[in-house]
Amino acid sequence: MATHSLSSLPFALFTSHSLPSKRRLSLPLTSLYGNRLLLKPATRFVVKHHSSVTTATVSLSLPTAKPDRAPSEKSPKWSSRSIKSFAMAELEARKLKYPNTGTEALLMGILVEGTSQAAKFLRANGITLFKVREETVNLLGKSDMYFFSPEHPPLTEQAQRALDWAVDEKLKSGESGEITTTYLLLGIWSEKESAGHKILATLGFNDEKAKEVEKFLNEDIVLNYK
Repeated sequence: MATHSLSSLPFALFTSHSLPSKRRLSLPLTSLYGNRLLLKPATRFVVKHHSSVTTATVSLSLPTAKPDRAPSEKSPKWSSRSIKSFAMAELEARKLKYPNTGTEALLMGILVEGTSQAAKFLRANGITLFKVREETVNLLGKSDMYFFSPEHPPLTEQAQRALDWAVDEKLKSGESGEITTTYLLLGIWSEKESAGHKILATLGFNDEKAKEVEKFLNEDIVLNYK
């Protein structure tokens, strides 16, 4: 079948990446009467996407009440799991609408992070996030439903002492390496009058278990989640 060039019937093709352009297409004559319409040639448009790289700086320290304890180059750094546990502690305090991040929140933070030796030890002894959260509400009560916690609820004095205890104990040990979540857990336990200590005791944690968990002071990695 012969074809005819329809110069009087321009077709405009638009894309989001090019200016409008006119292309003359060769069409079968019968197309004008409702038969199959063929468009040739086909045009392919390729869109290239360019991605950007974003960098961020992560601090390896936590709040301290003893900024002059040791020169910064000699001061031990917190492990990444400890840093994440602290961040999760702030989040748990906000979920409960508490005005401060206390030792109970630090304890929940360890369990929320969940991959450290300290978290594994707690779970193995029946101390779970659900139980700690429940005991927290029983002990401290519920916050006013209209109260909104700050983005970073400030530490209570007991929680701050727990953090500083962990750093001091790491320095006393003379061991190299980072401050693990086990130090953080034992720091919570060292605050006898704190909510975190009372909740641990209620759930069966005691001095014997504290001695047992000390073997993980310099280990912070668990390859499986149980």
